[in-house]
Amino acid sequence: MLYDLLYKTVFARIDPETIHDVCMEAIEATSKVPLVRDVVRQAVGRRPAFPVPSANQGGPFVRPVPGILGLAAGMDKEGQAVEGMDMLGFGFVEVGTFTARPQPGNDKPRMWRYPTIRAVRNRMGFNNSGADEAAARLRHLRSTVRGRSIVVGANIGKTKTTPLEQAAQDYAYSASKVARWVDYLVVNVSSPNTPGLRSLQEVESLRPILTAVREAADAAAHRHVPLLVKIAPDLADEDIDAVADLVLDMKLDGVVATNTTIDHDLGEGGLSGAPLLPRSLQVVRRLRNRMGEGPTIIGVGGISSIMDAELMLDAGADLLQAYTAFIYNGPAWPGRINRALATSPRHLR
Repeated sequence: MLYDLLYKTVFARIDPETIHDVCMEAIEATSKVPLVRDVVRQAVGRRPAFPVPSANQGGPFVRPVPGILGLAAGMDKEGQAVEGMDMLGFGFVEVGTFTARPQPGNDKPRMWRYPTIRAVRNRMGFNNSGADEAAARLRHLRSTVRGRSIVVGANIGKTKTTPLEQAAQDYAYSASKVARWVDYLVVNVSSPNTPGLRSLQEVESLRPILTAVREAADAAAHRHVPLLVKIAPDLADEDIDAVADLVLDMKLDGVVATNTTIDHDLGEGGLSGAPLLPRSLQVVRRLRNRMGEGPTIIGVGGISSIMDAELMLDAGADLLQAYTAFIYNGPAWPGRINRALATSPRHLR
């Protein structure tokens, strides 16, 4: 109730991107103060009693994941607040999207809120400091015991100025820089805010990108780095099937489903939040039916409640991610969801 009052009286009156940046800096700063950090974790971000198991016990990654619900890419674009998001109760944190070269993103304004439908529209355009800077930040994170304890994924995308025919090399460069410092990598070919990017979801274009990324990542990390591909909810069913078949054929580790949607009439950019849930559930269910029980599916898109999370898990997701619901529900929300899911008899794994 306190956060809801704060959101309505303060946050809602400030430009969405400005308040996003302010909140990210506040979360980062809080996580750096030991006593304050511990109080916040105990108050809102307590980890569940039962983590998601490691791969040798049937889980998605080499080591256990503290909670089923993680932070989706796009919130922590620079990887600056990983410890803070862990403090607030997210089970894992996906940072980025990172591109091979720094870029400012699209012109402002580029983010809009729709509280009546619990949604956010953005046309950010992968604004970030580039893969080299991301690697330095992640390396620093992993230099501490606490930083190494957090399950972190990196989301990589194509630099806007890179021609589509050079996309594989562009993605591979980013992978080579950040792979050593993360638990998994996600190839993002589904953002609607980089011209031509979604055409790379076509299997003929996607295969060489994934091949190049896998080779670059594993070589840089000197180990197998789990590799997933993130797809759009707007793909036709036959194209979803084609991606699923490619995942099986290439023995990829999984799929993140789904990104934002352009199936709306609110203006330019992709829509996230509650309106995505029905289609995201359909995509996850179709992927699971097509791929079987092997590859990991991270379900994201419209999860706002424990019931939504349960529906996504029932559709076939192994892990979940959220972004927009975190904005509307506040800092206590991720920990509360993770603790509830961990004690649900239907999803103890």
